[in-house]
Amino acid sequence: MMLVFFIVKNVFRNVSVDILRKPVYYIFKETGFLIERTDYMRDERLVLNFLVFANEIENGVLQEDLLRQSVDLGFTNVEIRREYFKDLTKEMPVIQKEANRLNLGLFYSVPDEIYIDGTLNPKLNQYLAEAKKMGVKHIKWNIGNFTGELHAAQLRKLLEQGIAISIENDQTQTSGTIAAIKTFMKAVKKERIDIGYVYDLGNWRFVGEDEQQAAEILKEYVRYIHVKDVLEKSAPLAIGLDRGEIDWRKVLAVLPKSPIAIEYPTTSKVQILEAKKLLEEEIS
Repeated sequence: MMLVFFIVKNVFRNVSVDILRKPVYYIFKETGFLIERTDYMRDERLVLNFLVFANEIENGVLQEDLLRQSVDLGFTNVEIRREYFKDLTKEMPVIQKEANRLNLGLFYSVPDEIYIDGTLNPKLNQYLAEAKKMGVKHIKWNIGNFTGELHAAQLRKLLEQGIAISIENDQTQTSGTIAAIKTFMKAVKKERIDIGYVYDLGNWRFVGEDEQQAAEILKEYVRYIHVKDVLEKSAPLAIGLDRGEIDWRKVLAVLPKSPIAIEYPTTSKVQILEAKKLLEEEIS
């Protein structure tokens, strides 16, 4: 494993040189501190979804402040979440400026649907306008209640704005099952509409379906991947990789080498670094 080296700050005056020669995962685990790095082990296919910072968001931290943390953790791409904004109008230009300064790629998770009772959601253009203001390159929605009519001309118009659009398997029976995803993706492919698919590894357990079977059936449509593990007790619980019941390595072996996002709530930066290390080893 490549070693990463650090600019030692005052707090590390009493830390041994041996610790500072260790990879980032181990130095954080042993000291409890993240310090500025002069070199990174970075894979640009990895994305940090801000669901990992759910606890910090609840405590009042703004997403703009999490951009710097993400860089310190070694990520070059992050997925911001619309529901995490406190004041969307004020925060969007700050996000754009800070992401540009840090050279971060932005993905945008919007918890809304493309279809409402079979018709296109009138807010979709608004969401794309927000994405453009922030310099987002990829936006994600859920399908919603797709009844068979694509409204193809309107979808093509949305794509003209130059932002990649994808749908995700959510945790609902309406738009989170294999059948729902396959039906919609077959329809857009037939019409040559360039909408992609975000394969969410853990969400299959929430709708009672098998993630491996889903990967085999839907792999041709996958543009982006969300990874998490799931522990099934009385109800499914999203947790860190290798802490649950999913054979995520077997699933990833089936899927294309798309961007992969770490996406589950945690209060531990060590767990984020552990997941990053596991994924780097798996996709290298």
